[in-house]
Amino acid sequence: MRFVETLRQPLALALPAVMAAALAGCASMPDPVAMVKQVTGSSDDKPDQAQGAQPAGATPAERAAADKAGAATAVAPKPAEPEVPVDPRAQAAFDTARRAMRAGRNDEAERQLKALAQSNPELGGVHANLGLLYRQAGKLPEAAAALEKAVQASPQQAIFHNQLGITYRQQGQFTKAREEYEKAIAIDASYASPVLNLGILNDLYLQDRKRALALYDQYLAMSGGDAAVTKWVADLKNRKDDHVALGLKEKP
Repeated sequence: MRFVETLRQPLALALPAVMAAALAGCASMPDPVAMVKQVTGSSDDKPDQAQGAQPAGATPAERAAADKAGAATAVAPKPAEPEVPVDPRAQAAFDTARRAMRAGRNDEAERQLKALAQSNPELGGVHANLGLLYRQAGKLPEAAAALEKAVQASPQQAIFHNQLGITYRQQGQFTKAREEYEKAIAIDASYASPVLNLGILNDLYLQDRKRALALYDQYLAMSGGDAAVTKWVADLKNRKDDHVALGLKEKP
């Protein structure tokens, strides 16, 4: 995966292969849900494929197709200028933690990031990377808490909202996931990952395939094309009307 590389408004995510999709969008994500890969994050990882709530009513074939889609690549969020210069010491500590993450020394990276989060709680990138580390380790409550702090510190950082949405989805908190994806889209209308992730959420978890198809089409237009998603959309459109209608029912 790719981890956030800047402190206040991290947009360039440099994650280890395991979390690439996560910061990039859903596709972190990954899995169509996480296609946070930029699709949320990137194509090296599938953050959304981590353990978590399974799609309601989705067949094994659908989940497999979704996983493939989640591996796609999407348009990354627009870069943002840091609001305030970062203390060189904090930046140096952050860079050291990122090197540890890239080398797979996650325990070391976690200790460094936790110390930095205590001394510099206003730096959203620190909390965001901690959240990704926790999610990679399957610690979803801790991941959500860290990413919540990230969006509080940097509320205009679309990628943070997208990553938080992926984490909520993995916890089965679908309403919260939808809200975070929508916030990411509202902040940056050109960021494709949350559009794809929202489509996956509506398709496999909220059972609203009509809305999902509209979002998939939007994502394809934004991303310039994606073979896996195009195939998935064609399959949905070729299904019988009664099957699609069933998908529009609210989830109990």
